[in-house]
Amino acid sequence: MSSSKPLTLSSSDGEEILVDREVAERSILIKNMVGDLGEEAMEEPIPIPNVNAAVLKKVIEWCIHHKHDPPSANEDDSDSRKKSTDIEEWDQKFMQVDQEMLFEIILAANYLDIKALLDVGCKTVANMIKGKSPEEIRKTFNIQNDFTPEEEDQIRRENEWAEE
Repeated sequence: MSSSKPLTLSSSDGEEILVDREVAERSILIKNMVGDLGEEAMEEPIPIPNVNAAVLKKVIEWCIHHKHDPPSANEDDSDSRKKSTDIEEWDQKFMQVDQEMLFEIILAANYLDIKALLDVGCKTVANMIKGKSPEEIRKTFNIQNDFTPEEEDQIRRENEWAEE
């Protein structure tokens, strides 16, 4: 347990969620807000206007699990992390949610500035795409093909190098 006073986060749909300061500060946005506002931040709920309660609770769940990770674990090994689509087993299970929730988590991680969670979300999507044809990707993400057959052929010719 953290000895620091808990913070109250207020989601976009008005739900207030109590969270340990140490956990909440996995978010650089919240850490900076608390740093700027000081003790005032402890008294009032911190508004998180871009994230609803369901998504915020998922993000907090991830932050609780990873609260003892080094704050910027991805700075030193950024090259290897960018190349790898390996995801820890716990994170893989955590990301087994419907697509809408997955994309909401990615947007929340980006907004809240939680780089490690953003990386996990993006790697999850990358793994969903890996090895699939454009048609399979469209089907996976329910994307309508708005190219004419001629445009598609031209794009394939221009990008033949990528297939090698």
